[in-house]
Amino acid sequence: MDKLIKYFPDLSPKQIDLFEQLQPLYAEWNAQINVISRKDFSGFYERHVLHSLAIAKFIRFTPGTKILDVGTGGGFPGIPLAIMFPKVQFHLVDSIGKKIKVVNGVADSLRLTNVKAEQIRAEQLIDKYDFVISRAVTRLPEFVNWIRKNISKKQKNALPNGIIYLKGGDLTEEIKPFRNNVFIQNLSEYFDEEFFETKKVLHLSL
Repeated sequence: MDKLIKYFPDLSPKQIDLFEQLQPLYAEWNAQINVISRKDFSGFYERHVLHSLAIAKFIRFTPGTKILDVGTGGGFPGIPLAIMFPKVQFHLVDSIGKKIKVVNGVADSLRLTNVKAEQIRAEQLIDKYDFVISRAVTRLPEFVNWIRKNISKKQKNALPNGIIYLKGGDLTEEIKPFRNNVFIQNLSEYFDEEFFETKKVLHLSL
């Protein structure tokens, strides 16, 4: 939690309270349904919460923005972002039902009224969103094919509508088909920790 307050000093007391509840909630759920590896759980706030909130460093979503989180797993990056942006609507989807059960359990415990979680494949979705976010569920070209149809044409944010993708490593090959519409930000520009040295946030306007 100290790291969250260090990088996000303007958090409200309510937001701090909600973020503090995350780790015990996930520990409880993880004992029943393994959505976070034991190795990763010791770095829960750094590797999951702070990593998700890199998107909040990259863009401040306008109230009323609609966000789709594809392949959310246990609720990342959607749950931390929903706490950060209470006036933004988040639709968290995953094809695995037990993961959505965890997301619903966490969202209910925190009383997050701006979160909807659903077991569904991205290809089946028909609604429109301002942004589709994800933590690297697949290669970018395949991901674009899944969700291109779901991007709204109406703009309401400083960044053009499209994909905001958290990923690590060399993205040179993946972005070749889209290089004129892609912007990549190194997360080491935001966070000092070694974990973020190779991590990036990618924005692809669609």
